Amino acid sequence: MVTSYPGHKLRFLVTGGSGFIGSAFVRNLLNNQLQTQPDSLIVLDSLTYAGNLRNLENVRSDSRLKFIKGDIQDKELVNSLVELSDVVFNFAAETHVDRSIRDSEAFFKTNVLGTAILAQACINSGGKKFIQVSTDEVYGSIKSGSWNENSILEPNSPYAGSKAAAEMLLRGLGKTHGLDYRITRCSNNYGNYQHPEKVIPHFIWKTLNGLDLPVYGDGENKREWIHVDDHCAAIELVAINGKSQTIYNIGGGFELTNIALAQKIIQISGNSSSRISFVQDRKNHDYRYSIDDSRIRNELGFTQKKNFEIELKNVFDWYVLNRGWLEEIYSHETSRTL
Repeated sequence: MVTSYPGHKLRFLVTGGSGFIGSAFVRNLLNNQLQTQPDSLIVLDSLTYAGNLRNLENVRSDSRLKFIKGDIQDKELVNSLVELSDVVFNFAAETHVDRSIRDSEAFFKTNVLGTAILAQACINSGGKKFIQVSTDEVYGSIKSGSWNENSILEPNSPYAGSKAAAEMLLRGLGKTHGLDYRITRCSNNYGNYQHPEKVIPHFIWKTLNGLDLPVYGDGENKREWIHVDDHCAAIELVAINGKSQTIYNIGGGFELTNIALAQKIIQISGNSSSRISFVQDRKNHDYRYSIDDSRIRNELGFTQKKNFEIELKNVFDWYVLNRGWLEEIYSHETSRTL
């Protein structure tokens, strides 16, 4: 178990720490679900539509946690917080593909410029460790087989392009200044507290209200799924034992078509009034994602603990019990097709 670095306490900065994956990482750390026990943990989040302080409710009283509302594009603020940290975990990002198709500007401001400011602050403060949470979508689409970390990047959406651009920036800063960065590229996540613009909570919401589940195109697009808690455990492994300036794929190992996912959620719900409806396909919709994560499994010993079939039911039950959380979000946003 890692308790501290030699000579001083262990201090983490988690950007985007009230979003879905970031808040799961914070909760798992402070609830002793991971190996590491930080002495202090700063969450920096601008609380856009996807950030929600309710995601941190069960750890807000932890004396180690300090929440700061702010933007990773704020150089002065970022510099001051990085100075107080040993490891920076960058979860802050605009992530929804449909939003990036409608308007890409915010994606490049947050995902590229924000990453640049964070990384430069790490360099300026004497070389802090920087963990960049990226995505398998930087690879593009693959009809068969799986990508490994040396595969060519061919992003097909503005969102994926912005994440790939951030990775190239980190590579350049690493080669030029020796930045100690590690990049994780993960498959599709699911779990509690996920914003309902994402497909699983959106489908769950539909079934809870007896509505049809909208599926793009013919529903045969395939995705690989991993539980957010397994993702967080993998990120921690990369931070502890990963090699500097190295990329790690994090795969879920469970592949499913979108139509099969919709059918599973309808079956779990038991709501016979819900049906699948096919809607106009997303522009340039990636057909299939699949990643080879042999590196993190063989070199760092990562093993997945969550079973998709079991956990999908658990996630459904969580949203039923926390329907008010969903209703609060939907009261501020217009329901959309995913």
